[in-house]
Amino acid sequence: RGMDAAGLTLKLLLVGDSAVGKSSLLLRFTDGTFEPCLKPTIGVDFKVKKMVVDGHVVQLAIWDTAGQERFRTLTPSYYRGAQGVVLVYDVTRKDTFTGLESWLNELEMYTTKSNTVKMLVGNKTDKPDREVERREGLQFARKRSLLFIETSAKTQDGVQLAFEELVIKIMQTPGLSDKSGEKQGVQLMGSSAQQDKSLCGAYCPLS
Repeated sequence: RGMDAAGLTLKLLLVGDSAVGKSSLLLRFTDGTFEPCLKPTIGVDFKVKKMVVDGHVVQLAIWDTAGQERFRTLTPSYYRGAQGVVLVYDVTRKDTFTGLESWLNELEMYTTKSNTVKMLVGNKTDKPDREVERREGLQFARKRSLLFIETSAKTQDGVQLAFEELVIKIMQTPGLSDKSGEKQGVQLMGSSAQQDKSLCGAYCPLS
């Protein structure tokens, strides 16, 4: 199947408390770099990255939002039209995990698509002083039908996989990806063979 060169553009959003590593994850994924001392995001940052998923060229427009309370009023407008949302917490800071509830409430309030794909990411697994166990993250994700993966922006562990899984899930969700393709008359669905190969080592599907 020939794919239109323009392919598909998906809007993804990174949310979570301040200093959980959202910008580091984005930088690692888009530029392949890691900077230990990134300044807090002011307002919103934005990066575009192309990737090939299941033979389709997909352009990701990724919005990195500020986790600090005083910038929170900026975020509602960024939720609009997002097909995927990545909720990030820091596995070494329990408070960033307990803060997830309020982010989820905000998502419910502001996302315009009811079937937006949400992924929970436990970041900073390279650090020894873990306060949130993997199974806690998994239980939280299962209870709320979120995809789940743990990552380290520092060592790259899980970063690429997280975005790939999110995009594959979006492409398999009816009404999310085919909308953007209608100009070219392209309907994007993951092949069913692909859907059965779940990577439950690092990633746990919820279906």
